[in-house]
Amino acid sequence: MSLTAALLLALAGPATAVPVEQVRARLPEDEIIYFVLPDRFDNGDPANDTGGLTGDRLTTGYDPTAKGFYHGGDIKGLLQRLDYIQALGVTAIWVAPVFKNKPVQGAAGHESAGYHGYWITDFTKVDPHFGTDAEFAAFVDAAHAKGMKVYMDIIANHTADVIQYRECVGKSCAYRGKADYPYQRRLGVTGKPINAGFAGDAVQTPENFAKLTDPAYAYTPFVPAAEAKVKVPAWLNDPRYYHNRGDSTFAGESARYGDFSGLDDLMTEDPRVIDGFIAIYGGWIDRFGVDGFRIDTARHVNPEFWQAFIPAMQARAAARGIRNFPIFGEVYSETVDPGYTAQFTRRDGYPEVLDFSFQAAARAMLSGKAGTDVFAKLIDGDVLYQGGDATALRLPTFLGNHDMGRMGHMLDLAWPKATDAERLARLELAHVLLLSARGVPTIYSGDEQGFTGHGGDQDAREDMFASKVASYNDNRLIGTTSTTATAHFGTDNPIFQTIARLSQIRRTHAQLRHGRTIVRFASDKPGLLAFTRGDDDGREILVVLNTSSQPLSANVEVGARSAGFATLAGACPATVTAPGSAAITLPPLGYAICAATPARLPSE
Repeated sequence: MSLTAALLLALAGPATAVPVEQVRARLPEDEIIYFVLPDRFDNGDPANDTGGLTGDRLTTGYDPTAKGFYHGGDIKGLLQRLDYIQALGVTAIWVAPVFKNKPVQGAAGHESAGYHGYWITDFTKVDPHFGTDAEFAAFVDAAHAKGMKVYMDIIANHTADVIQYRECVGKSCAYRGKADYPYQRRLGVTGKPINAGFAGDAVQTPENFAKLTDPAYAYTPFVPAAEAKVKVPAWLNDPRYYHNRGDSTFAGESARYGDFSGLDDLMTEDPRVIDGFIAIYGGWIDRFGVDGFRIDTARHVNPEFWQAFIPAMQARAAARGIRNFPIFGEVYSETVDPGYTAQFTRRDGYPEVLDFSFQAAARAMLSGKAGTDVFAKLIDGDVLYQGGDATALRLPTFLGNHDMGRMGHMLDLAWPKATDAERLARLELAHVLLLSARGVPTIYSGDEQGFTGHGGDQDAREDMFASKVASYNDNRLIGTTSTTATAHFGTDNPIFQTIARLSQIRRTHAQLRHGRTIVRFASDKPGLLAFTRGDDDGREILVVLNTSSQPLSANVEVGARSAGFATLAGACPATVTAPGSAAITLPPLGYAICAATPARLPSE
């Protein structure tokens, strides 16, 4: 470890270091994840706010008053707040991409910055706006010392928008499909023959792709002289390694071959690209010992790429001594459709995917748009994943994120007349579901402080440190009268306290991490949801929630060997009313988590 890294590690504060081998021994389903965008978390070093660039915001990307530009958060800020993150009860930190980005892109008058990390130019180093490689190494080491893992957010679908097309410079370029613009003709079926002998992108061999020498089949791509060598590694500067077919419509063929909002879409069918990204991200495992990957835009890449890349990353991690290395793909969806996300575990080889179906089910239930049976539909779909229920235990679950927005905002839209007390109760209930259901609970930074945002994307990326963005500071937070104009690193918000309490319960009770889910009661109307976690051995954990604004009482089926219950949260019945049945009473928007105690069998 360098002297700089050692000094940075000391910033994390005195503590008895947890052996890294102990951290890495935990299974993926044992984690509670905290997702953070470094730029919006805390500013530990104002000297790097402009990323070493000089000029106005269109050059440096820095403007803390604008929601679409860098605000100054960095890796040092994360490092100095590890105690805060740990106090929440989380055990793994998922960090948005830290790679060097194109500082600013976008058409004139519509520019924004790469503060989020998804517009990469240099895949081999930390963006100077966030700090240095040494600081990132110190952050990973410090997190490990506190018993927390670090998951990196990575991208293989695209790079920053650098490649331009002669036919549409300065404007949007419509998608041009393979039928009308085949690889062996220049600019259309009637064009000049090119790429003789190329057998199409389905023949994914080095010999075949060596014949794809001319990328001007759909458009005439070029790289502006000022950016000719901006991408690292150097092979990324060659337009041959991109699809160059114009903007995706996110439907049909274009979903895999089109540019994502203008971003340069990589030719991930080419073995050179596959090998290149294996080398890039394997290097981050080798150098920093990170514990897992979240993969952006996973559904926009061909399955063959993942079938090669994922095993290579798992092998690289194992060689580094990292036995459990989750790799969860972003397969964006807004409906309860486990079959859609499950295909990526069966065909593409993903060990895990982000559980968008869980988010959709939670949103539908808690907004009053669906009954509690939508949760049963979610659980019924677990069998569809490769590995079935065992895989479902490892799926990262979440309530909202930096793209679709926060659950607090979704609930405000559904219940615009709710009192502050009702808003708090609904958001707390959402976190009860998140932290008691199967899967790996994932908390989006700021949710624990009652952040709501005004929608998705930039409107849901508020600063944890004191914000200067007017459209953030007028948000009506939940559980507090403060605004985002002040820093939010306290532990007094009741949502923070609920998450911390439930996190402790989850860490203490293995059934909530490893136990099977049995839905005991659900209906097509808002109201009672009851499920148990664990086997029918008298030690199951009963979870009951009331998604309605009316009190309820009901008999709920439990395991036949359960004799009584210890209260973990809420109010639980001390004993069963009869073998296999327990009487529960819940207030409006109430909940209870109950640990069963077993009855003795006559032979015992």
